[in-house]
Order: sequence, then C-alpha cells, then structure tokens
Amino acid sequence: MNIAMFHWAFPPTTGGVETHLSILCPELVKNGYNISLLTGSNGASKMEYSYKGVKIKRSRLMDLNWLSRRGFEGLRNKIDELFFSFIEENKPDIIHVHNMNYYSELHAYTLEKIAKEKNIPLILTAHNVWDSGLFLRLSLDVKWNKIIAVSDFIKRELDGIGVPPKKLTTIYHGIDVKNLKKKRGKRILKKFPELKDRKIILHPARTIIEKGCDVSIKALKLIKKKFPDILLILCGTRHIVDWESRQEKDIAYLLHLINRLGLEDNILMDSFSREQMVNLYQLAEFSIYPSSFEEPFGLAIIESLSCGKPMIVTDCGGMPEIIKNGENGLIIKRKDYSALAQKSLCLLKSEQLRQELGKNGKKMVEERFTVEEMTKNVIDIYNEVKVV
Repeated sequence: MNIAMFHWAFPPTTGGVETHLSILCPELVKNGYNISLLTGSNGASKMEYSYKGVKIKRSRLMDLNWLSRRGFEGLRNKIDELFFSFIEENKPDIIHVHNMNYYSELHAYTLEKIAKEKNIPLILTAHNVWDSGLFLRLSLDVKWNKIIAVSDFIKRELDGIGVPPKKLTTIYHGIDVKNLKKKRGKRILKKFPELKDRKIILHPARTIIEKGCDVSIKALKLIKKKFPDILLILCGTRHIVDWESRQEKDIAYLLHLINRLGLEDNILMDSFSREQMVNLYQLAEFSIYPSSFEEPFGLAIIESLSCGKPMIVTDCGGMPEIIKNGENGLIIKRKDYSALAQKSLCLLKSEQLRQELGKNGKKMVEERFTVEEMTKNVIDIYNEVKVV
C-alpha cells in the first residue's frame, strides 16, 4: 500500500509531531508500506532524499515559518501544482495528514479536492486542538474519512465540537523502547562536563512559557534552598515551527527571570539531539513537564518513563492519561511552582520512591506505548478506510 504523508515539518525541526513522524514512518516501511512525506523546507539543504526508507520531499510552500511571514496570497496555483504533482508521482492508496486542520484553509481544501477527484481516503491525525474558527471549519467541514486523536483528551475535544464519533479513534504515540534501553548516559559528559556529579532535574520540552519553563525556574529557587548544587536542564530547541514567533520573546523573558532569581549556576539551557536527550534522561534523577496549556499528549513523558525516570506533570490535556499520580509519577495543578518544588523535593530525598515510580512507568510504556503497538493501530485504520 502506498501512503502519502503531509505535515508542515520534519527533523531537524523539533517537536512532538516531527518526532512522531520520524518514528512512525520508518516503522511503516518495515511493515511493507511505501511512505512518501511532503513537508516544509525549513532551510534544509536537500529538498528530496530518503530517510530510513521514507521518501522525503521538502517545499517552502509547506514551511509555516516562511508562510507566516509571507502570507498565503497568490499561492493557490502553486500549492495546487505541488500537491497534484506529489500525488501523481507517488500514487497513494491513502492520504494521511498531520495537523492540517489548522493554519491554512488553502492547503486543507486543496487536499480534500484531490482526495475526492481521485477517490483516495483522507485521514487526519489531530495532534492538537485550538480555539478558533479556522480550527472548527477545517475539523468539521473537510471530508475526513477518519480522524486519529493522539489522546482521549483530543478525542473528547473533537467530539465536543461536533465531529461524528464514528470518525474518531484514539491512537497513542509509541516509541522505540529498545533504543531507549541502551546505556549511554555518560557520553554527554564529554560535551557538557558541568553535568558531572550533579543532581539533575530534566525539563524535556521546548523552551517556551506554555511548556511551563517559567514554573520550573520559580520552583528551582525553592528547591535550591535544600539542594544548593541542583541543576535544572531546559532543553532548548533551535529548529521549531514558531507560527506566532513567540520563542525568541519567551527565551528572553526566561533568561531575565533566571538572572533576577540568581539561578545562573543552577540552570543549563541548550539544544540537544535525539541521542543526547536519551543521555539526559539516563543522567537525570527525574523529569518535569509543568505545562500550562492543554498538552495533547507529551511524547517526552513516555520517553522519560521508558528510561525508568518518573515525571511530575500538570493536570492538563492528555498528560494524566499517562501519568498516574503516585504510581509512575506525580501530578500538580498548573502554574503551581510551590507544589512543583514540594514534589521535586520528595523525589530528591527518596531514591526508593524514584525507583518505584520509575519501574512502574517503564513497565507501563513497554506494555502500552511501543512503536509496534502504535504502528499496528495505524495499519488497522488504513485497512478500515482503504478503497477495495
């Protein structure tokens, strides 16, 4: 079966959807599927290449960072031509798009037109929900054959705006558990010697305020009183889809906050590769993800748990579907930096508690959140909607 994937970005652009595609697409190839992906250029040197058997084609017309600056005016014919040629070249049995129920009506309705003309099933994976008229129109008016939600939270939100329940299904993300089991935590010490012999708390999310980075910094001030040498790692990212150009402003504020609180020696903010992130999970005492918005899922959560490291999260979006308070992590209210500090101190003071929560979390990931399970569920949807 030939599958044409569409999404706005792909690694080296960093984000949950991008990571998801880098895991799912090669696994589909292993299962005998021909996968082609049309994605944004993001300044990439190669516009067409193969990634683990996946055929990648990049175009500026899919680059949201460029489109947000340039606007969509006058692009209809070019987008039509790009999409039609991509479909003609790859002759898909199914079109599978990711987060194309937001950002651009032009892109979504062009794909709908092609799918209708060529009688190709059109699947949407909704990785997020938004409060906007555009989101309502594209979620409800485009003739999606099936919508995959990445959590029950996303599924409920789509059901709540009127998407027919028969069109909706939840498929959780999965990860390569075997890869995360490899012991390699010490490799990163060569590049970042300041990590050696420090107690580390890892915040494995983009360095923006909605991911709770400000909450982590405020909590650190309280944690430092009991653990003066504590180190918080904020995993900054250079390449992201920054639709509203917020990251630069957020980082400027966070750096100012760190300086005001006198935490310069207790925070490392840098960009890390996928392999380095595994290093950091293994070195950390535990992870935190105090998101202040409705986090749709949180891929970093299952990555941390897979490494046997518990996580503290907020009661937002899909995160409580993964973290069970007191079983594989801890849950706090959003924006409650005092609670985050208190729970962090509990984990720092009790190795037994960290190990117990981490062991439970690792077991749960191996049972429910593997790449094999995720891929099987996606293939079931393909078989359900394919034209015989």
